[in-house]
Amino acid sequence: MYCDICGNKKATVHLTEIVDDQMSEMHLCEECARQKSAQMDQQQFGLADLLAGLADFGKPSKDEAHETIKCSNCGMTYDEFRKFGRLGCSQCYESFKMYLSSLLKKVHGSNHHLGKSPAKISQAQKDKIESFQDLKMQLQQAVQMEDFERAAEIRDRIRDLEDKEKK
Repeated sequence: MYCDICGNKKATVHLTEIVDDQMSEMHLCEECARQKSAQMDQQQFGLADLLAGLADFGKPSKDEAHETIKCSNCGMTYDEFRKFGRLGCSQCYESFKMYLSSLLKKVHGSNHHLGKSPAKISQAQKDKIESFQDLKMQLQQAVQMEDFERAAEIRDRIRDLEDKEKK
């Protein structure tokens, strides 16, 4: 069997593509397979590309101080993250926190991880969790609005709830 692209050399690579539920097979020589692979790499748009693009969105480039920000654990710079769209380690989240906050909010709708709820949880427990989260949001809003008296009251209510949970 000869290469479907050049037709001159023996096909050693057999490629199956499925696009919109349509399957097509290609039989390629090594040289044409390398070229096809390079074309496919250029066409791929992965999560890393999306994150790298979003990290650049709306931000001035090279003049900022983030050029020098470096993860103390793995040594990755923020510019490297922007280039590759991948963090080097878990400590990068702390190192680049001020830049990642808005990015995570764009991608996930929130910059704070709330986690999943257990599958078997009572309605009373769900209500308790929701009220606790509501109180935390109210506290954050009160602080932002500089209503510190209200913030102190909400903080005390949160502490009371936490103390009851510990008992």
